[in-house]
Amino acid sequence: MRHLRRGGALAAGLGLILAAGSPAPAVGSDGPSRYRNPISTAVGDTLADPVIVRGDDGFWYAYGTTDPLREGEHEFHRVPTARSADLVDWTYVGDAFGPDQRPPYAAPGAGFWAPDVRRLGDRWVMYVTVTDTTVSTEGSDYAIGAATAPTPTGPWTFAAQPVVAPRPGGGGGYLWTIDPSQFTDVDGRGYLYHGSYYGGISVTELSPDGLTAVGTPTLVAIDNKFEGSYVLRHDGWYYLFASTANCCAGPATGYSVQVGRARSPRGPFTDRDGVALTASRAGGTPVLTQNGNRWIGTGHNGFLTDLSGQDWIVYHAIDRADPYLDEPFGINERPMLLDRLDWIDGWPTVNAGAGPSDGARPAPVTTGRVDDRFGAAGLAGWRRAAGDWRVTDGQLTGSGALTSRTTVGGDVRAEADLRLTGAATAGITLGDRVEVRVDAAGRLVARDGDRRATAPLPAGLDLADRHNLAIEVRGRQLVAELSPARLGDQLAVVSLRLDRPVAGRPGLTATGGPAVFDNVSVAGLYEPARRAVPEPRIGAPLRAYSDEFGDGLDGDWRWVREDPAATVAGGALHWPVQAADLTGTGNTAAVLLRDAPRGDYVVETKVTLDLGEETVRNYQQAGLVAYVDDDRFARLAQVAIWNTRQVEYGYELPFAGQPVYGGSIVGTPATTTWLRLAHHLDPATGEHEFRAGSSRDGRNWTWGAVWTFPADTTPRIGLVAHGGAEPPVTADFDYLRFYR
Repeated sequence: MRHLRRGGALAAGLGLILAAGSPAPAVGSDGPSRYRNPISTAVGDTLADPVIVRGDDGFWYAYGTTDPLREGEHEFHRVPTARSADLVDWTYVGDAFGPDQRPPYAAPGAGFWAPDVRRLGDRWVMYVTVTDTTVSTEGSDYAIGAATAPTPTGPWTFAAQPVVAPRPGGGGGYLWTIDPSQFTDVDGRGYLYHGSYYGGISVTELSPDGLTAVGTPTLVAIDNKFEGSYVLRHDGWYYLFASTANCCAGPATGYSVQVGRARSPRGPFTDRDGVALTASRAGGTPVLTQNGNRWIGTGHNGFLTDLSGQDWIVYHAIDRADPYLDEPFGINERPMLLDRLDWIDGWPTVNAGAGPSDGARPAPVTTGRVDDRFGAAGLAGWRRAAGDWRVTDGQLTGSGALTSRTTVGGDVRAEADLRLTGAATAGITLGDRVEVRVDAAGRLVARDGDRRATAPLPAGLDLADRHNLAIEVRGRQLVAELSPARLGDQLAVVSLRLDRPVAGRPGLTATGGPAVFDNVSVAGLYEPARRAVPEPRIGAPLRAYSDEFGDGLDGDWRWVREDPAATVAGGALHWPVQAADLTGTGNTAAVLLRDAPRGDYVVETKVTLDLGEETVRNYQQAGLVAYVDDDRFARLAQVAIWNTRQVEYGYELPFAGQPVYGGSIVGTPATTTWLRLAHHLDPATGEHEFRAGSSRDGRNWTWGAVWTFPADTTPRIGLVAHGGAEPPVTADFDYLRFYR
């Protein structure tokens, strides 16, 4: 959420792709409404680090970090809160905390960053970064605090002690104990993920009330690369989403989201290539990154599921044309965005890999064919099949059976919030054969005639507390889950192969005692995206623009600040890494350039640079550059950033009278790394879009962020090797190749 420990260049983000595909409407629906990012416009100009929950009243609630909401306002809102009926139109409902409200350990003037809101038992808990505590007068003594409330809008009461207290850092000061995210596992244990660049991301177990860290924390993502974690469970895997790079470099922000998965909430989390998120050459599979439209710095995500079962990612981003809330280099303006989260071949990706949307899109499904919050209409939409039922205070209480007056069939999703009393068993029926219920024996049970499947609930789970029961039927496959609040942390999951697809009237059932139902819905099931949008294709070689480094440099190369130490021998360019840089106003590094072909093309190099692992050798690097001049360039290089080795795709541009640098992270480097820049000339704007890719074997590629150059520029392509001369190391470039 805050800046990397770096002098000069700042590291950044991650990658995906470009043209946004449209999500399919839910099966059997009349077609979803439309929405357009950002969704927080009615609330404020900025709403950073957002998360969204669905409240007991059926409304959706969003929370953001402590910032002013409007340009020119200059008033810091302490966790601004908004409400929506449809996830599209939002209304500001106030701040979670008053101007004088803070926990006893917080210093005066402390802010509250990156809230995470969860239902735990019979109350809501907000975990939040407390930016300044009484532990030290030096500042940056961050802690994770917790506040509880009976409703998503409060009133919030801080716990007297931090969940995670400030932690002294091995390199001085205090570790960045920020960006909390809670997760409840299928055994009922609660966990809290927290941390950032200084110290990395750790997970710690929580006490049963969720207010105290217990046991020994486990590092799950390396320092100097990740922050802003969010964990959910999907198809038996635990997925750790984390933001990488700098959140707040204004027009050069390349913040983005990567993911790893594990079989345990404590990890080890590895990416699609099997590389650990704790390795020095750290892994991370792209989920979300900028794609060349207006949005940059796409990161710090939350998660939600709509009533059709479609998953969505909520995050903040920066409009590259309006990067600051007020004056340049002040508060970054980061509104709240929402986009479809697809699961393709076991991995999450935004809009099937297309990245952030800019334009009208099909909206989340927030009403169903059956949709009942049990208000003034009472039981008008239901038929009493048996038993005694009554509606009071917006909830349905009773025992026996109710049947909806609406017939459903095909692929559907049904859900309800429920509470059990005494020895009650309660659940949802679909037609006359299929039932999913939570029983007093502590089981989640699915039944289709004589077919049954069961899963145990966590020992000691209090079923008198509200939980969400959700059922999805696709064809003849049923999957049901029980969760605290629909946030990807299931308490039990059960699946059952049905005798035939469901058809008939949905219903509610309770036996052995009364049960309480609320927020009942049945909607057409979403249609999943099954293929990712295509990655850049490599066409025919353009030999006239390429160089294999056979007999010295060919005549098309031109130097900016020639480095006589660079030589060609044995079919490679050998370039000792310089003690120089391109960022800022120094501009001391050499750049070796050649003209690029017109139109769309891909340029590739293969570079060997032995930076070792774990040791600090900031910021030695070598790679490709798209270059206009010393104050506007995009540099793709494998680089040493403290103890890590990363592929950084950095960008510098002039803004408000000075150069501004930021970046994104694209894949995992090896000693020998292949690098590509895919150039596209936008036909509408004339802008030059450069998308970055990297590979550790020359065959399997990770594609990442897009940086754009104005239409009136003519970027050349080149090579660089700089960042520091100690210890001495030489970058060996095998070739520079262009492809149409």
